[in-house]
Amino acid sequence: MKEKKLLQEYVYPAVFHSNEDGTYTILFPDLPGCISEGKTLGNAMKMAEAALTQWVDYLKDNKEDIPEPSRLQNVELDKDEFASLIRADIKDTRAVKRTVSLPKWIDEQVAEEGLSLSKVLQDALSKRFAPAR
Repeated sequence: MKEKKLLQEYVYPAVFHSNEDGTYTILFPDLPGCISEGKTLGNAMKMAEAALTQWVDYLKDNKEDIPEPSRLQNVELDKDEFASLIRADIKDTRAVKRTVSLPKWIDEQVAEEGLSLSKVLQDALSKRFAPAR
């Protein structure tokens, strides 16, 4: 069976600055303006991944160029900083039209309840295919 590529992977270096209060500020040298913060190192790692994912999603949605990532060893650091690679998996969220068949009684119930059949189907399939955490 042919494996489908459902995710596009992006890996960028992030600079973690250790603040005096024990929190971290995260910057992505290749993505000006992509900044986040974390209360702990573990939280900062999660926040960095979320920031990168949202930033790349934004660039893709706005059809902007996605810059090439720098090499980790080329990232300049100040005192109280370290660099780490952060990975973001981006799903293709473009809408596609599909024809579906369903029993008439379900179609009537959907119309009666004022539901969006597309939304209900998306929600159900998102739950079914969501990765276990």
